[in-house]
Amino acid sequence: MKAKRMLMAAVSAFVACGSLAADAASEQSAVRHVLMFQFDRPDARLQVDPVVVVGDAAVAGWVQGERGGRALLLRKAAQWRIVLCAGDALRDAKVLREAGVAPPAAERLAAALAASETRLPAAYRAKLALFGGIVRMDAEGAHPPGHRQ
Repeated sequence: MKAKRMLMAAVSAFVACGSLAADAASEQSAVRHVLMFQFDRPDARLQVDPVVVVGDAAVAGWVQGERGGRALLLRKAAQWRIVLCAGDALRDAKVLREAGVAPPAAERLAAALAASETRLPAAYRAKLALFGGIVRMDAEGAHPPGHRQ
């Protein structure tokens, strides 16, 4: 009996972990889709990597040609919206907090992003830093008029 209960507990834990992993992958896919829909073009393909999600906040790195940066997205009413774009500033938990991410989530997001970016090639990581300044997006998640990266 004890062995059977242990086996059932292990199976339940495995299923729960699989469910969490599937949820995380689904959220990452949803974030990636928002960026691809907004910025991918046939003449300038967009690469989105890495994507880190903590609760209702996400940071996604992106590269398009020789340019790159990071985007902060917040989920509101079950929909992801791009809040701002920046370079290395989005690696800083303080910047994430100032942009509306709850303090504990901002700390976890910054740490998860740093860990996730270590697997990327150095040249790709360098492109993520190229975005100049911090640009707040409009209500639809688009660059404000007159902004050119």
